[in-house]
Amino acid sequence: MEEKKFDVNSIIGFILIFGIFGVMMYMNQPTPEEIEAAEKEKQAQLEAAEKGEAATAPTFVVENEAVVANPQDSLAMVAAKAQLGAFAYAAALPSATDSYTQIENEVLRLKVSNRGGYIHEALLKNFKTYDSVPLYLIKDGKNASFNINFGTTDNRTLNTQDLFFEPTLSKNGEHTILSMKLKVAADKYLEYRYEMKPNEYMVDFSIRSQGLQQIFNSSQPINLDWKLQAIRQAKSATYENRYTEITYEYDGGKDSYTGQGKTDEENEEDVTWIGFKQHFFTSVLLTDTPFKEATFTSTNVIASSDLEDKDVTVTKEFEASAPLALEAGELNYHMDWYYGPTDYKILNSYDRNLDEIVPLGWGIFGFINRYLFIPLFNFMSTIIGSYGLIIILMTVLIKLVLSPVQYKQYISQAKMKILKPEIEEINEKHKDNAMKKQQETMALYSKAGASPMSGCLPSLMQIPVFYALFNFFPSAFDLRQKSFLWADDLSSYDTIAKLPFEIPFYGDHISLFPILASIAIFIYMTMTTGQTMQTQQPGMPNMKFIMYLSPLMMLVFFNNYASGLSLYYFISNLITIGIMLVIKHVIIDEDKIHAKIQENKKKPKKQGKFQKKMKELMEQAEQQQRTKK
Repeated sequence: MEEKKFDVNSIIGFILIFGIFGVMMYMNQPTPEEIEAAEKEKQAQLEAAEKGEAATAPTFVVENEAVVANPQDSLAMVAAKAQLGAFAYAAALPSATDSYTQIENEVLRLKVSNRGGYIHEALLKNFKTYDSVPLYLIKDGKNASFNINFGTTDNRTLNTQDLFFEPTLSKNGEHTILSMKLKVAADKYLEYRYEMKPNEYMVDFSIRSQGLQQIFNSSQPINLDWKLQAIRQAKSATYENRYTEITYEYDGGKDSYTGQGKTDEENEEDVTWIGFKQHFFTSVLLTDTPFKEATFTSTNVIASSDLEDKDVTVTKEFEASAPLALEAGELNYHMDWYYGPTDYKILNSYDRNLDEIVPLGWGIFGFINRYLFIPLFNFMSTIIGSYGLIIILMTVLIKLVLSPVQYKQYISQAKMKILKPEIEEINEKHKDNAMKKQQETMALYSKAGASPMSGCLPSLMQIPVFYALFNFFPSAFDLRQKSFLWADDLSSYDTIAKLPFEIPFYGDHISLFPILASIAIFIYMTMTTGQTMQTQQPGMPNMKFIMYLSPLMMLVFFNNYASGLSLYYFISNLITIGIMLVIKHVIIDEDKIHAKIQENKKKPKKQGKFQKKMKELMEQAEQQQRTKK
């Protein structure tokens, strides 16, 4: 048998662990003063017990607005009763401490607090942040709260976040069940019930009350308030913030979202789920009983100009409020919590319309992503390990499918190039008569079988595909933290150089993929624009300006976009250039096209009703001009 050996890292790890334990034990040992005080307190308690008296130390305290009372202290119970009414019972239970109960499965770990009964921590076990630390959606209870505000029949207004729940942990097969009860008696309580299943990000959650008909004041609204601060998870807080918003479903299946303003507030009726969405991770509250109305508020915590500061830890603050309805004097809501990735496959598997949280685009763009690109991407990811190669192969396939469209586009451009001298001749001949110039130009196009619009239509046909991919790549969860070539993370920008200063709109780094994409776009536009460019007409856009503007916009604005998206644009334009060169030098012959145009010009052209009508109108307009002269 081979002897087992520890490597250096393991030895250092053990030393560090024992060192940490040693420091903790040393720092947590009681001081001489604490030992002396404890001895005095113990002696006082023994003396009091011998005399048959109660200890005189105070047993009623208020800790962060939560009342804790010792049931053996009559004065404390009186004070608690005065403040909490029937809920003083909960303050006297042993569970009235800042303790936590942990439930977990293979993918999710939740820590639920006795105070408020809500989730104190939510850890996604299989993911790390951009700087490789554990990924929390809720951390130490500091960035989230969940509260029910209600009135009582003895004219008190209470908040569950200030009261103590009693936890009970149990098992139902492989399911872990945590019951948190806010009690007014042994058999009367408000309960939060969590049920966690294996390998699930979705946790069953219910809010119900028992025996509180005489406690709840039915004439006073019962309000649920849920708040969350979005913890920064990505390298670029600006890019992450662009996809961070509140999404929700209402009115039997419709979905919507808040905007990206400094503060956005929405109000809807019959709300069935509310999602506090970050770019790649989401917290969702779902309810089987729709909220009759709900209000959502999204606030930018940090100014956009300060988002890239290294000290930024949160980007947005979310809040949702909704009234809860009583049934026969009791609360009874079956809900669910989702704490997990904004992954289309996972969200779509729950059949609750949660896939709408992923911003795939509206209308035809979303349709293309759902039924074409997502299945294609998922299939390719099962046989190819590199996600950079998947992007390249997807781009190649898409360009090959669209190549017939591009062929028609290039044929149109070739015709326009051949007709360019004749068009310039017409322009010179009728430079003082715009109507005649337009009339003869249209006649030339008609005879030659060419049209400027025939080059635009193929381009328009490709727009839905390009825009769908523009939405797809930034939303593809599988690209998160996947490297390719020099890019460490295809879901974030790549960096080849760090700048000692920040350039407005550009950033403090240089990304290579946007530079390559800009060069490819410039070459493509030079090839397409240069061969058909005519003298600029009054009121028409300057094509040379557009030719330089597009690559510049790619260079500047995509410097902070996902490198996977820039990789797609680079490969797409590179393939387009290649296809155009093949079409130009291998597939088509411009001399043949020129000969065919000349033949078409000799043939009598049959005009349709629309063309005849347009010709008549132009002739009438020309006649009116002559009459005026």
